[in-house]
Amino acid sequence: MRKVNWAIVLVVLVGFMLGGVIGTYFDGTFLNYGQTFGLTSPVVLNLGFFVVTFGLTIHITISSVIGVVLALVAYRLIVR
Repeated sequence: MRKVNWAIVLVVLVGFMLGGVIGTYFDGTFLNYGQTFGLTSPVVLNLGFFVVTFGLTIHITISSVIGVVLALVAYRLIVR
């Protein structure tokens, strides 16, 4: 079993967030074109005394992919 490098996971998440911010800033351009995956409505588990709501939606855009690539390049430059 391989050890997970949490720094890379964090860098990818930061890249997605920065790409999302850039895509929101340039709304209406090709950078905001993308696809949404996940549940369209949340799933509710009601046990009477305990209610749990599950939901997950992922919105991948061109700007978020560019943000991840730039974050990984920056990570590689810093680690070397």
